[in-house]
Amino acid sequence: MKDYKLIFAVLTVAIVWGTTFLAIRVAVETIPAWFVAGIRQFLAALIMFFILVSRKEFKWIGWKNLGYQVVFASLMLVVANGMTTVAEETVSSSLASLISACSPILVFLGSVAVGLQKFSFRALAGVLLCFSGILFIFWDGIQDLANPQYRTGMIFLFCAIAGWASGTIFTKKLNIQSGNITLNLFYQFLFAGVVQVIFAFAFSENYNFGNWSLKSISAMLYLAVFGSVAAFFAFHYALTKISPVQVSILAYVNTVIAIFLGWLIMDEKISLKFILAAVMIICGVFIINYKPGMFRKQKADSITLH
Repeated sequence: MKDYKLIFAVLTVAIVWGTTFLAIRVAVETIPAWFVAGIRQFLAALIMFFILVSRKEFKWIGWKNLGYQVVFASLMLVVANGMTTVAEETVSSSLASLISACSPILVFLGSVAVGLQKFSFRALAGVLLCFSGILFIFWDGIQDLANPQYRTGMIFLFCAIAGWASGTIFTKKLNIQSGNITLNLFYQFLFAGVVQVIFAFAFSENYNFGNWSLKSISAMLYLAVFGSVAAFFAFHYALTKISPVQVSILAYVNTVIAIFLGWLIMDEKISLKFILAAVMIICGVFIINYKPGMFRKQKADSITLH
């Protein structure tokens, strides 16, 4: 704990990624969701470009590596990030963060299916606990699904976590580990930004730029600078000091922060049942990911982009 840079990096990841769901919710109040996602990724790509040029590291990565980055960006940024952003036009930031926290369930089930991970009853217990938490959320609110906008938002959210899980499994299966992650991320952000801006013009019913509020624009800029770039660098600095599994524990903190901020700032209703569901899902995800010795310092042997 004497490593102040590490403490700062960990706090940055926990707090910034915990605020992204709230920032998305604020941004989509007056800006169409695909514009929020697309401009966020495009600005992040520009920042990455200037960083790479200043370090004299910018170069062409080759068609094969570009293909990997396009698939990864399509799953993790266009589908996962983009659809989460679209969902938050009709779904609260608290619920979006909680459903997103369930992605390790699909990662586990998919990893077992493709032979990356062995089945275990402990992990099965974690999956069942997560599913119980999800059922707990919707048990009383099942009638809300009759609302077409809410139903569409939930469908987008579940598509988002499926995209995130698929991207994670794709990375594990191919064991893609590049020496220059910043360079790869530039191509990912650029591809996702261009695709999402095209989606924005194609699917947004009303994109009157004059209606975009300063608050929403500020939230979108925050997502680009802090949510996509600053937290990314903090995350990978933390990975050089502590194990990937230890860093992944921050995901649980992110969810708690997102739920608290949604209640505090957006006045989102948080019932006792919702809190109990959150506890069940977070505990379930922890059980799925638990490994002996996970709290001890280990070599960072894998990388997962949040």
